[in-house]
Amino acid sequence: MSALKNIIDKLKPHFEKGGKMEKFHSVFDGFETFLFVPNSTSKSGTHIHDAIDSKRTMVVVILALIPALLFGMYNVGYQHYLAIGESVGFWHEFLFGFLAVLPFIVVSYGVGLGIEFIVAQIKGHEIQEGFLVTGFLIPLIVPIDTPLWMVAIATAFAVIFAKEVFGGTGMNIFNVALVTRAFLFFAYPTFMSGDNVWVRTTSTFGIGGGNAVDTFSGATPLGQVATSTSPMAQIAGTMGNPLSFMDGLIGLIPGSIGETSVIAILIGAAILLFTKIGSWKTMFSVFAGGALMAFIFNQFGPDTGSAHFPWYNHLVFGGFAFGAVFMATDPVTSARTETGKWIYGFLIGCMTIIIRVLNPGYPEGMMLAILLMNIFAPLIDYYVVDANIKRRLKRAVK
Repeated sequence: MSALKNIIDKLKPHFEKGGKMEKFHSVFDGFETFLFVPNSTSKSGTHIHDAIDSKRTMVVVILALIPALLFGMYNVGYQHYLAIGESVGFWHEFLFGFLAVLPFIVVSYGVGLGIEFIVAQIKGHEIQEGFLVTGFLIPLIVPIDTPLWMVAIATAFAVIFAKEVFGGTGMNIFNVALVTRAFLFFAYPTFMSGDNVWVRTTSTFGIGGGNAVDTFSGATPLGQVATSTSPMAQIAGTMGNPLSFMDGLIGLIPGSIGETSVIAILIGAAILLFTKIGSWKTMFSVFAGGALMAFIFNQFGPDTGSAHFPWYNHLVFGGFAFGAVFMATDPVTSARTETGKWIYGFLIGCMTIIIRVLNPGYPEGMMLAILLMNIFAPLIDYYVVDANIKRRLKRAVK
């Protein structure tokens, strides 16, 4: 690392004021601070100093996302070969998924970081690190057959209108990755509604077979439940095989790239909790709210498949677990008070199930629930703080 540091130090004068590459100072500074912790510190005022900065926090979140990414890559290949009726080895399936998912990552980072670099250069500001996680999240929450040009347009829309117009990293009121998915859902609903199963059936760079066989399933698991009018509806996988709670837990099912395996997601949750970057209160309350609302619908809901879908299945199918661990805990857009985190997460869980059950046109629910609660997060914090102030005033009077 010392050799790399020496190279950076030699190049740095060219990007500082008066240097040949002065106009690209923001770009150089972004790469330098990503590789090495800045040695500049605050000189005045009261500041809290910590050993970890925002970039290091983002890197930990990315590390927590890697299990879901790796499993998602394998599952993409597994579902592909299952759909076309071919049996191949683990590494062949993983390679197919890797080559299928990699372009999504390249497009996400290329478009998002490109816009952030341009904005930083125009404003003369430092390049912020927020998109390091956002760019990693976007490929994990979209169907594998989404055209790359759609991902590029949706990413650009989200970065510009859900982030930069609010002032950049730390100022946005909506989760940027979820705004990307929301844009895709409302602009191109046939790719995001769940009516078509999310399986890559075409070859990737010459790897893989042709189209799916005739018994190929036509809807995602939650899509099947939402369109069923029978309270005893059964969900099926790619080839019509029945799916159970364990299938949802393991994740070898159709779905968005990083959302299918609850086990992989929980490994990421453990990393976030161990490093104290994610809030266990928010995560737990999302699951608690979802379980309670799903149980209530199981007991008193209408005679539809989604209302009587077992409450525990709601927690492992679709993007529920992924949203609870990686989306609801976003420190910028979620509640920040400790009591507020309980309320915020609980309402997300409840709202997700309500949307799933009462809105068959959108069987997922988690995305809309989180975006809705992003709006109310500041209000929740306001009333929590206000209640604390009133209690302290009462104690002072006594």
